[in-house]
Amino acid sequence: MSDEERADIEVVVGRIGKPHGIRGEVTLDVRTDEPERRFAPGTTLRAEAPAGADRRPTSLTVARARWHQSTLLVTFEELADRNAAEAARGTVLHATIGHDETPEDPEEFYDHQLVGLDVVDTDGSHLGTVKALVHGSAQDLLTVRTPDGRDALVPFVSALVPEVDLTAGRIVVADRPGLVSPFPDDAGDADDADDAAGEARP
Repeated sequence: MSDEERADIEVVVGRIGKPHGIRGEVTLDVRTDEPERRFAPGTTLRAEAPAGADRRPTSLTVARARWHQSTLLVTFEELADRNAAEAARGTVLHATIGHDETPEDPEEFYDHQLVGLDVVDTDGSHLGTVKALVHGSAQDLLTVRTPDGRDALVPFVSALVPEVDLTAGRIVVADRPGLVSPFPDDAGDADDADDAAGEARP
């Protein structure tokens, strides 16, 4: 394993929102599937202030975290009152994840575990490579770079992605026309365009 592969990974886990109360507690825009793990008391996170913001702490340590309905409320040791909490609004929080760390839920994966995996269909035919993940409010999307250079978006749901095999380095996609493989007409148009381009070359 290379040094790059052994290196720890830094990921965004949240963004500080508005203050809650007068004791420095803040609302949090959660950007992780494991908030109880990432915002456990005693956890120190790298703090990235918005561009142009006044000088702020470069790290914040969780003193307490609790749920209020569907909102995560966090108290940081460095934010003593409402004024400090207000000044921290918009701060992006980063956690460092070990290269061999895995989510507690075996059905979940970190982005860096998936990027670079081969993508095959249910028959084992090569479809492309995972280029990135797009995190949406409703569902996540796999960005699959195909051999012909297209980027296809595949909803990361079990019906379309029935298998993720990290050991084998592959993801199985239940492909269909228009998902990763183009519609037949689109494929034909692309071939015609390539032929025309070839004929036009001197």
